[in-house]
Amino acid sequence: MIWIVLLMAQAAVPSQTDRGQAVFMDSQKGCVTCHALKGQGTAVGPDLTGIGRLAPAAIAMGVRSTATQYVQNVTLKSGQFFPAMPGKKDEKGLSLYDLSKMPPELQVVPQSDIASMSGSDKWRHPPASGKLTDQEIADVIAYVRYAATGTKKAVDPGEVK
Repeated sequence: MIWIVLLMAQAAVPSQTDRGQAVFMDSQKGCVTCHALKGQGTAVGPDLTGIGRLAPAAIAMGVRSTATQYVQNVTLKSGQFFPAMPGKKDEKGLSLYDLSKMPPELQVVPQSDIASMSGSDKWRHPPASGKLTDQEIADVIAYVRYAATGTKKAVDPGEVK
């Protein structure tokens, strides 16, 4: 009888990968608004499947990264200014994900409407602003690793400091 109670108690506690998936999918502080993983999410930024084989510290560095190498400051001839992640270019114009909105808003802008585009040194990867705790980052890493490799190996928050 006591075994049944213990098993039920364990089943009621979400696993680290479940907690990580919940944070990843959270539309306010999660990754899903800008990244895709296992066919879920928005492919504004890179698909995260590729990083799932990296060490937890390396993944945590990416989560906390303030690198803005792909983000462009866009000024339109109308005077509108916004940080953007550029997408595809076609006959309709340039696809730009407006990063000043959450979730990022896709705008297709005719090339003739763009006054300038330059690298951004001010925009920051949202987790870099300190919204995620070490435990949440460890949980997200466990989920990313599980999604990429199928392995449910726990990630200690001490590994992500």
